[in-house]
Amino acid sequence: MFKRTHKISQPVRIDFEGREIIAQSGDSVAAALLAAGVGYFRESPASGTRRAPFCMIGNCFECLLEIDGQANRQGCMVAVREGMRVKMQRGAGDLDYE
Repeated sequence: MFKRTHKISQPVRIDFEGREIIAQSGDSVAAALLAAGVGYFRESPASGTRRAPFCMIGNCFECLLEIDGQANRQGCMVAVREGMRVKMQRGAGDLDYE
């Protein structure tokens, strides 16, 4: 598990599944959740197995989350912002094509 080696100097509060997470400004959503001890981010649509970030650079898509109501967002590619609402993605997630 990841642990911070320094005190958070610019805190940003996000909501993850009803739990307040305090992140560092500039963190990705994935980094903030890992630092807060979140062990997995999604469940595979095929088997339901728990999945967590692997590459942290946007290649593997294992960090998919629902962020502010939008499914299939890569947590490693989205910066935290005050008041962000994040949910674990269960299954494929709904795609909204407008």
